[in-house]
Amino acid sequence: MECFHQNKRVAKLILVSFLLLVIGCSDSTGQNIHHHSKLADTIDSLMQISYERGIFNGNVLVTRNDSLVYQKSFGYTDGSGQTQLTKKSIFSPGSIAKEFVAVSIMMLVEKGAISLDDNLSKFDLRLPDWSKKVTIKHLLNYVGGFPQIDYDNVKNDNDILEDLQQLPSLLFEPGTDYHYNNNSIFLQKRIIEKVTKKSYQDFITENIISPLKMQNVVFDPDFDYPNRTRSFNVHKENAEEFYPSTGWLWVTIDDLNKWITALRHNTLITTTSFKTIAVNQYFQEKGSILGSYDAQKALHLHGGQSYQFEAAFMSELENDLSILLMSNNKNQSFNIIQSVYNIIKGKSFSLPRKSIYRQIRKACHENIDKGIKLYYTLKQSDYELYNFNDPNALNSLGYDLLSAKKINESITIFKLAVSEFPKDANLYDSLGEAYYTNKQYDLALLNYKKSLEMNPKNTNAEKMIEKINKK
Repeated sequence: MECFHQNKRVAKLILVSFLLLVIGCSDSTGQNIHHHSKLADTIDSLMQISYERGIFNGNVLVTRNDSLVYQKSFGYTDGSGQTQLTKKSIFSPGSIAKEFVAVSIMMLVEKGAISLDDNLSKFDLRLPDWSKKVTIKHLLNYVGGFPQIDYDNVKNDNDILEDLQQLPSLLFEPGTDYHYNNNSIFLQKRIIEKVTKKSYQDFITENIISPLKMQNVVFDPDFDYPNRTRSFNVHKENAEEFYPSTGWLWVTIDDLNKWITALRHNTLITTTSFKTIAVNQYFQEKGSILGSYDAQKALHLHGGQSYQFEAAFMSELENDLSILLMSNNKNQSFNIIQSVYNIIKGKSFSLPRKSIYRQIRKACHENIDKGIKLYYTLKQSDYELYNFNDPNALNSLGYDLLSAKKINESITIFKLAVSEFPKDANLYDSLGEAYYTNKQYDLALLNYKKSLEMNPKNTNAEKMIEKINKK
């Protein structure tokens, strides 16, 4: 019966989308209201199907010209499925929280309290001599040469700082390469505290949260904090969620929208400061601390993940359009956002499909043969329900296994990936990495060469081929 109702919703969504394309945008105020109502109906059908397919559990918010177009909650606060989400539910926004750090830095720059060219050594953090070469600008752009925080061994902020104080050397000369890491964020927070003589949390509260009237923001909430959500996986298992570093804010979707609106209207920092941190100042093809920004389209996108939390937004600055999703069961937020965006723009859009990666992950970790069998079974029986056309799904699963030190299993998945997507150069690069990790250098070399042949701009494959040939 559920399948019947879902098929009816799909048919209705297709019909409504066709009508939207025919109606288009109208100059008449009355017709505009009718058009916006149709937009909300279509978005609602899309979100309902996404929820019923197990693709989205969370809150969604769409605004245009700072007016609400659509807002709704779907699903539950944790894997038990006992308490429904509401607009007051608080989520971890993942890396989107880093925007607050970067904007705080730029606020201090605008006040003349610091300069982007200031070296780390200026702030009395008792760091080694390499701190004389690393600037705040390096930190903002992830080009300082820092490794990722050693999450396997650190338990708190003091551990993280001690690790940095004992770091003998950087990964590379500052400014010469890019490496995404949370040590850069940690150090920016410490700089803010050194300069303002306040905790990072107090500075944010006084200079951002209170002025923007963000009502439901909390730092590092315990599991029993009111309206706090828990993240859970496709099998309804709650994540452990251990956070060794402090100062991570959690927000409702309404408060996140206040933040995005403030960025769009330059309420906190100037346009110049925004553009300074919206685009990577060293490697434009890499992401910035604000995610990504298309200056030509004035389009700001950012996504953040933490355990099974996922937050994502698309903000069109010139058209005052924002689409926000916050989920505690991460899946395909950006795919859904793109479909919502296309609905608003009167373009064709696709119905979201389930992630094959999420569905077979547990089986692959338990028994790789079992996982591969499940993959082919689902491909035969539920091809329309799962997304089998995204090479990143298998690529992500391969790296998931590789990071769990299940090297042979990861090789099996990468081999499946290249057989399914034989024209994808990146997958051959990934398979090469797995073989290299397994010290099968001849097979690694073969796949790196194949990747470079398909994509001559693959500098990583070039470097690895050179590295293997020197062995």
